[in-house]
Amino acid sequence: LQASCLCGSAPCLLCGCCPSAKNSTISRLLFTFFLFLGTLVSIIMIIPGVEKELYKLPGFCEGSGSVLGVQTHVDCGSFLGHKAVYRMGFAMAAFFFLFALLMVCVRSSKDPRAAVQNGFWFFKFLVLVGITVGAFYIPDGAFTSVWFYFGVVGSFLFILIQLVLLIDFAHSWSQLWLRNANESNAKGWYAALCIVTFVFYAASIAAVVLLYVYYTKPEGCTEGKVLISINLILCLIISAVSILPKIQDAQPHSGLLQASLITLYTIYVTWSALANVPTPTCNPTLLVRNSTVSAMATQPVTTWWDAPSIVGLIIFILCTLFISVRSSDHPQVNKLMLTEESAAGGAGEAAAMESGLHRAYDNEQDSVSYNYTFFHLCLLLAALYIMMTLTNWYRPDESLQVLTSPWTAVWVKICSSWAGLLLYLWTLVAPLVLPDRDFS
Repeated sequence: LQASCLCGSAPCLLCGCCPSAKNSTISRLLFTFFLFLGTLVSIIMIIPGVEKELYKLPGFCEGSGSVLGVQTHVDCGSFLGHKAVYRMGFAMAAFFFLFALLMVCVRSSKDPRAAVQNGFWFFKFLVLVGITVGAFYIPDGAFTSVWFYFGVVGSFLFILIQLVLLIDFAHSWSQLWLRNANESNAKGWYAALCIVTFVFYAASIAAVVLLYVYYTKPEGCTEGKVLISINLILCLIISAVSILPKIQDAQPHSGLLQASLITLYTIYVTWSALANVPTPTCNPTLLVRNSTVSAMATQPVTTWWDAPSIVGLIIFILCTLFISVRSSDHPQVNKLMLTEESAAGGAGEAAAMESGLHRAYDNEQDSVSYNYTFFHLCLLLAALYIMMTLTNWYRPDESLQVLTSPWTAVWVKICSSWAGLLLYLWTLVAPLVLPDRDFS
């Protein structure tokens, strides 16, 4: 029985100790668990004490000084943790890309490939371990520099996905409280809505002030001043648009709660971008790690963990969990995320309730409740995002002596914040621009 649980489907993994749940939800949570497991391994590898022991891995330091075929004398121990996180990120991305290809065009659980999606977890774990072991034997060469740009593109897309999920969460939150207020005829729900909105805007304003204080100077740091100001203006614009009478008529549930949450997230992305500005005078959180003793004598010894990375890790965990369990009533978000609208579990749920057994029931006999391929692509992008977050978007410089923060990271994060704001603005004005389509 235990062997069949390891190799079988998601229902068996519940082992009768959990409440009845959708088969699709259990499968998504288990794949997310694989992602979190890889993330935990990456975090362990960049702990200073563990990082120093990575050189003992066979072949892990060999070829570290090879740049375009030219051998240089470099102590690869200076960024072993960086290398390990990149290879772990590659392994997770390859794992989810493999399943994204396998699950193309699966329409229902009747497709034989659906059994692979929802079962054989022990073998999936072995596949992930095998890919991870193989990834640590990838020679350096151009791998680090090329994979850095894969991480940049993937992180850009995942930041947009995070914003879509925030829009979805804010809409659901607002609709729930407004519905409770209407049903109970209690003004406390409206007061709570106003208080939360006020807190989000107050936190955003305080964060903007702190950004101006710590990431700009009276003379210089022009880029930081311009970027903070542009995003502040854009956030004011979407807040004003969200309460325009025409927007309210077209979408009665849109309001300042959603705009305040998007504003707070945009300010966070701006902070994260400014934390990568490579100018020390304009960036108090700039991390510098050197490989030589003489260099380390003049530079402070720092850790990987700065405040933007910690906040990014928390947001990453919440968003990936939300991807796994979400079922939305917001049609625009469902179209963007390629998921069905939330609905009752149907016959499968009724049978589970009648039998009284704690088990997962198949809710996808007629059609899948989420796009399998898109789900795996989301986890792939999440793996690239966490890879870049754990390494602070740093990469070795040309001499392979120092891990530096390039301007690329700054502009990618800023552009993702602009794209996210435009995306949210579109969800507001779409009913007016396309009046013939149903956005209710």
